[in-house]
Amino acid sequence: MALEILKPGLSTTVQDLGRPGYYHLGIPLSGGMDRYALAAANLLVGNDEGDAVLEAVFLGPEIRFGADATVAVTGADLPPKVDGAEQPTWTAFTVKAGQVLSFGFLKSGARAYVAVSGGIDVPVVLGSRSTYPLGALGGHEGRALKSGDNLPVGTVRRAAQPNASVPEALRRGPGASPVLRVLPGLYWHRITEEAGRRFFEDTWKVAPEADRIGYRFRGGRPLDFVPREQPFGAGSDPSNIVDSCYPYGSIQVPGGTEPIVLHRDAVSGGGYFMIGTVISADMDLIGQLQPHQSARFEAVDMPAALAARKDRARMLDEVKAALAG
Repeated sequence: MALEILKPGLSTTVQDLGRPGYYHLGIPLSGGMDRYALAAANLLVGNDEGDAVLEAVFLGPEIRFGADATVAVTGADLPPKVDGAEQPTWTAFTVKAGQVLSFGFLKSGARAYVAVSGGIDVPVVLGSRSTYPLGALGGHEGRALKSGDNLPVGTVRRAAQPNASVPEALRRGPGASPVLRVLPGLYWHRITEEAGRRFFEDTWKVAPEADRIGYRFRGGRPLDFVPREQPFGAGSDPSNIVDSCYPYGSIQVPGGTEPIVLHRDAVSGGGYFMIGTVISADMDLIGQLQPHQSARFEAVDMPAALAARKDRARMLDEVKAALAG
């Protein structure tokens, strides 16, 4: 069975949970920006939680199905339609052979995940089917989808529960003005105490420059740096350092003015200092933020970060239990 892409949407790519283990070679994790929504979509249609799905940004694709399939759409509130009839999100529904899946206008969030029973069966590259467009790697020909593309679908391993639905309380979204929890550190000593306090006090807004590589924020007060003589190998700006590795979620602030949170397709290193790192449990929230949406950063410690990661894993376990029961 194949999916025929009639219209690709704004930027639709094949993604799974990514390809860990190659960041030291400059190849990022990639995978779904909202890993929780991706996993939930797969579970709804009877797939393994890490199977390949479609990640649609802001505007959904239009797809003709070559055979009957069970489909689920999670993440952003991007209403799916089958031959024009609207379907619920976070709920499994059937698409018959020859029918067309399309989408209405985006209501909230930024990225929707379209899971099909059997999973999107593009070739595995370095252990993953995820698309890394900057490196033309993985997915369908290493790029976003185009009209006329045909995507193979894998063999269905488990029948989906008819009309299975994720309970409302387990449908995770960013909210109107989310708080992104941060572990301060790395190069925290490079800014003044007052600048650090202001960073967490201020409300920031997502800039138009927000994509799979990183999310830029603006609107807060500039950072003040502790004076120092720049070391050999660092640039002349106080925000420059001798090149260093970048963790996922790390927040670099070029020139001390606009924080950039590095995300799934981030480069692995460079010469900007990092004020801290967004905790793993909140990285999904960033992937659902729209340009101009407001957000705040909140300082937490390592025990709080580990507890948040445990809570996120518990939520997914509760989804599995709800669907099994």
